[in-house]
Amino acid sequence: MNSELQGIHHLTAVTAHARENLAFYTGTLGMRLVKKTVNQDDVSAYHLFYADKLATPGSDLTFFDWAHTPRERRGSHAITRTGLRVGSEASLAWWAEHLAASGVQHGGVTERDGRAVLDFEDLEGQRLSLVSDDGTGNPWEQSPVPAEHQIHGLGPITMTVTKLSPTDVVLTQVLGMRQVREYPDPEDTRDTVHVFEMGPGGPAAELHVAVRPNLPFAKPGAGGVHHVAFRVPNEEQYHEWERYLQSIGIPTSGEVDRYYFRSIYFREPNGILFELATDGPGFAVDEPADQLGERLALPPFLEPQRAAIEAGLKPLE
Repeated sequence: MNSELQGIHHLTAVTAHARENLAFYTGTLGMRLVKKTVNQDDVSAYHLFYADKLATPGSDLTFFDWAHTPRERRGSHAITRTGLRVGSEASLAWWAEHLAASGVQHGGVTERDGRAVLDFEDLEGQRLSLVSDDGTGNPWEQSPVPAEHQIHGLGPITMTVTKLSPTDVVLTQVLGMRQVREYPDPEDTRDTVHVFEMGPGGPAAELHVAVRPNLPFAKPGAGGVHHVAFRVPNEEQYHEWERYLQSIGIPTSGEVDRYYFRSIYFREPNGILFELATDGPGFAVDEPADQLGERLALPPFLEPQRAAIEAGLKPLE
């Protein structure tokens, strides 16, 4: 393979309470709702995308709204923590006060893997960490969070498995990630977290794999993560990835056109769902950039069903 993944593209989680989810991520966390659409495989459910001002690839935290889904049962063979990058340790201090004032419990500012972090959970137990990162973002003027403290994007992403070797093979030999270091698991310091990086490296391009041999398997549900997507810069490399995965015998979804990006889905050996997604064409393909997320957006193949789809969705406000 001549193509190299460039980092985290997006992460998709599950909520059973879309209205409260919207209020938390746009209000408390100050992210921009950049696309209000539906799950293309289940049009009865919203698919909400939160990101920075420009909906930059790598800044999208998205949610499927499955209202009758029970809470996730935590365990291994799952994505277990989502990093959200902010500009500095000073921002983490601001966030510690802001979350507390908003009634959100947190673990205080600590250090993990050489970076300052602030762990907390959303209203359904979605495990999140604000991570100090020196990079700059694209602040959204209408956010309730001051520009200098806004969330820049995703990363690192942490997944938990009971055995490293099968996952290591896929990450390094198939996806071309580099295993660069390890550190004690903060959940249980007898266990180890292994850090894999893509492309330029850094928190926006890191997947952390925690190995916890004695942890039971997770059961998916609200407050859990559905899948993580990695960045493919263009369609030429996207097609190359599909040909390559087929050639080495890895079952995939085949090429899937999500309209806002192109996708390929497959599962690593522990059953965790991975996606390879293109950077483009992006969310402004069907809405003006200054009006993203203001109306229900549907890809062209679903537009003829708009009336029926809208009738089946509950208002978010």
